Amino acid sequence: MRLLMYLSEAMIPFAILYIVGCGMMAKVPVYDCFMKGAKSGLRLVVKLAPTWIGLMVATGVLRASGFLDMLASGIGQLLPNEIFPSALVPLGVVKLFSSGAATGLLLDIFRQYGTDSRNGLIASLMLCSTETVFYTMSVYFASVGIKKTRYTLCGALLASCAGIVASAILGTAISG
Repeated sequence: MRLLMYLSEAMIPFAILYIVGCGMMAKVPVYDCFMKGAKSGLRLVVKLAPTWIGLMVATGVLRASGFLDMLASGIGQLLPNEIFPSALVPLGVVKLFSSGAATGLLLDIFRQYGTDSRNGLIASLMLCSTETVFYTMSVYFASVGIKKTRYTLCGALLASCAGIVASAILGTAISG
């Protein structure tokens, strides 16, 4: 076990030394390339900051306003709890916007129902099989300047719905 700990702690410094060494052997100005990449990355962060802030605020507003609870109770009346637990509806909605906020909801579900419960299993599977559609689309499309997304949103939402349905089926089957 100590050997694995030592190796895992040595990997990043080794990788940095390897990259710098290869660059120096190839007579590449390593520091200049690093600075150019750092400046480019900083410009990208500044360009994408409004999108990130907007998504985080929207997610916070959805949680704080009680909209997610209202949506959960509405869908809970449409779907019996045996098919899909209404307590997991907010998780499915929030995951579309923010993976971090969805992880917070997942921890709340674990505290309330337990990690090995049906709800815990379905929630875990949901986070693994769905994507942060709006976050991903806004960040990636904004970074390359795409304005018309065509069928991306429909396809991504359909894929997320398929992931949610598969999670419910598998979670129910596993929990017995």
